[in-house]
Amino acid sequence: MPGNTRTPKARALGAALRSAREERNIGLRQLAKQIECAPGTLSRWETGDRCPKPADIARILTTLGVTGEKYEEILDMANGASAPHWLAVSLPEQRQQLSALLEFERTAKSITHAAPLLIPGLLQSTTYIRAIMTAGGVPPEEVETRIAIRVGRREAITRNDEPVRLKAAIGEAALRQIVGSPDAMSEQLDHLLQLSELKNVDVHVVPFKSGWHPALEGLFVLIESDEAPPAVHLENRRSGLFLHEPADIEIYREAAETVFSTALDAAESKQHIAKVRKEMEAEL
Repeated sequence: MPGNTRTPKARALGAALRSAREERNIGLRQLAKQIECAPGTLSRWETGDRCPKPADIARILTTLGVTGEKYEEILDMANGASAPHWLAVSLPEQRQQLSALLEFERTAKSITHAAPLLIPGLLQSTTYIRAIMTAGGVPPEEVETRIAIRVGRREAITRNDEPVRLKAAIGEAALRQIVGSPDAMSEQLDHLLQLSELKNVDVHVVPFKSGWHPALEGLFVLIESDEAPPAVHLENRRSGLFLHEPADIEIYREAAETVFSTALDAAESKQHIAKVRKEMEAEL
């Protein structure tokens, strides 16, 4: 049902419509005229401020010449666009969530990432990414494309113009787990130390001795932006979940505070990472 949504799925639907329009080099006003719609309404659909009806989406896609699988995927995104959460289980839904996550990272003001077992995606080295993709059963013909996508995500924190503020709590297990090879992990730790020198990146290690903390229940990412309400992203091997209700956001803000209260400070974390790196080098 249309309304003031601004949910993660409504934003993703709007981004998909905007992308389809821009791919055909058609201006917003031009398309609005072709579908007999007010430019302001079309703009709000593309930003996710309002969710179009399926008939509106079909009219847009037909006018743009979008057909086949892409047509069906975008049209399907209207289902549950105003729901309190967005659960993606099927491969098409997971692709939609990945596209949404990339867009949210790009436009975020700050990202808080609690990662107990793996290095956060924005901080992963290329070799580490390749090891995950290869061991994780990604089809060989898709590996290079997926690596390029994940490497491209780094731009959110490394760009010169208003980079995203990243605050990461990384479990000690993520530092010591050999992903790929000892050489690959040494490279990853060097990469992590290098990125931790950026003014907009705060890396905090949660040591084994820290005791219980909410990140032990699983990784979570809190994304905040000046352009849209905050969202939390959760992910496992079979599904992804976006939450945006205020009560859910508050729960994960509190969880983040608890996690970081058990972590080492930034300076201690760099020393700890360097220590693990040295121990790993000695074992090579």
